[in-house]
Amino acid sequence: MMQGVIKEDAEFRLSGILVPLLAIIFGVFMVVLDSTAMNVALSTLVEDFHTNLTTLQWIVTGYMLAQASVIPLSGWLSDRFGAKTVFLTAVVVFTIGSILCATPNSAEWLIAFRVLQGLGGGCVLPVGMAYVYRLAPKSKVGIVMGIMGIPVLFAPAIGPVLSGWLVQYHSWRWIFLINIPIGIICLLIGLRKLPNAKRGQVPGMDKLGMILGPLAFASLTYGVSQGAESWSSNKTLIGLALGLAALIAFVIAELRSRTPLLELRILRSVDFTTGILVQWIAQFGLYGALFLLPQFLQQARGFGAFDTGLTLLPQAIASGLMMPVAGILFDKIGVRWLVVCGLSLVSGALYQYSHVDLTTESRDLIVPLIMCGAGMGMMMMPMNTHLLNKAPIHLVNRVTSLTNSMQQVINSLAVSTLVTILTSRAASRGAEMQAAAAASGVDPAKASPEVLKQATQTVMAQGFADTFHIMIFVALGGAVLGLLLRRGRRGGEGESRPQTEMMHG
Repeated sequence: MMQGVIKEDAEFRLSGILVPLLAIIFGVFMVVLDSTAMNVALSTLVEDFHTNLTTLQWIVTGYMLAQASVIPLSGWLSDRFGAKTVFLTAVVVFTIGSILCATPNSAEWLIAFRVLQGLGGGCVLPVGMAYVYRLAPKSKVGIVMGIMGIPVLFAPAIGPVLSGWLVQYHSWRWIFLINIPIGIICLLIGLRKLPNAKRGQVPGMDKLGMILGPLAFASLTYGVSQGAESWSSNKTLIGLALGLAALIAFVIAELRSRTPLLELRILRSVDFTTGILVQWIAQFGLYGALFLLPQFLQQARGFGAFDTGLTLLPQAIASGLMMPVAGILFDKIGVRWLVVCGLSLVSGALYQYSHVDLTTESRDLIVPLIMCGAGMGMMMMPMNTHLLNKAPIHLVNRVTSLTNSMQQVINSLAVSTLVTILTSRAASRGAEMQAAAAASGVDPAKASPEVLKQATQTVMAQGFADTFHIMIFVALGGAVLGLLLRRGRRGGEGESRPQTEMMHG
């Protein structure tokens, strides 16, 4: 007998789903946290494992590729085995991977265990997002998704602070050990309080899609991430070529399949397609801002990892505070003005970042950091919720798989593109400085090491400022496209949102 049926809008109380929501928040937080936490530990691992940074980079890359390969499968797995089973299994796999990651004394084993971690973590966010969407009635889905979005933005921001402190004062192994109690709490709450979502219809298995989908998204993610080093290298070209070929074959296979792994036919909806294009541009701008500023603080200003994390805290706090507010506003006014205002705030922050130099201090960045964090919190989860609203209710699991798969590629593309632009602008600024020195009769070869270091840092700071300036137009472009978003009704089949059936397990 079905029990614990989610109440209609008039009877709904947020407190009624707060405990199961906490289980999902805990799971999402530890997975997203580990996507950034290892970056600051790599230099320490070079000494501990007596190896080079090129090898250790696979600790980050392997985790990312494992996630990219499993995300396309998450929607089908949820429909086939149930969201609760898949979510908790993914949490268990991730937690076991965390335990194993804390044990190795060689880089090769740590890379292997990080891949296991990524295979579990890849399912947590898309399944958790679809789960939360189904927990609330339509009129309250914005506030509920807003609360769920807090760890999505807060975890990457707090990751460098926490991991920097652990690496500096304890051991890099604690980056993984802290996941164990979080994973156990998530599992215990989930087993007792997460309701069993009604399974979707799974008439068959898309075997070809299950091969081509993970291959396409993992290869594309790898190819564009290698572009940060060189867009003409064999690794980049092979990754992109294989990824594009697999993606084309995957799209053809999915459009022909009666039981597709990812339901691409939903892209026929103009509202959905417009929404996902805006999301990609916004994701590029947001992730670019998240990536560039820490690099400026460490490379140009010489901040340590811990100090960098502390400097970025206002951004994390602002995004966390804005998330639930944006959820309430989404339920009242829809997504359009949240995206426009959010990306306008990010554009304003980027404009202030474009004036950074070697005199920039942490206190100079407080206002733009708050603006950037508030802008992110204002539009990120409302955009995801808008896309789910535009999909038929029975395709919610598949839509979260589709959006999260592409976000992995977009994040990697943002980093690679911005590194390319930064390198180019820094080289151009360096050439200008050399030309100016030659014109004034100064010989750089006779300059002292202190002067050369100062000149290098100046060139780097100017390169960052130029790159931030270019990013302003990306964010503004997303804001303009955001004006095309319509609140509207659910497209395709199942326009009305039926009462979601849940059974406590």
